[in-house]
Amino acid sequence: MPTRRLEIEGRSWEVYPSGYVTQSTADEFGLLFLHGTGADRVVRVTRYSPLGVKSREQSLAMLSDADLRRLFTLSQPSTRSPEAGYAP
Repeated sequence: MPTRRLEIEGRSWEVYPSGYVTQSTADEFGLLFLHGTGADRVVRVTRYSPLGVKSREQSLAMLSDADLRRLFTLSQPSTRSPEAGYAP
């Protein structure tokens, strides 16, 4: 799976497509923002609708750093996110 690295507010974040499939699979993709490792790892999750490409990997590759920073500001902690492994 492709990975992007991004500096946001002095922290290095890795960005991955979540791989989680919703009913909107053709219209909406999830992204995971990861910082740190082990118990100190921070995970944030967001979704977006790509323009043009309908492949998660290609869509992530086409996003600019500015686009990723904007999506990061819309992201939420992963505590209750199915993309990050939460199961009710």
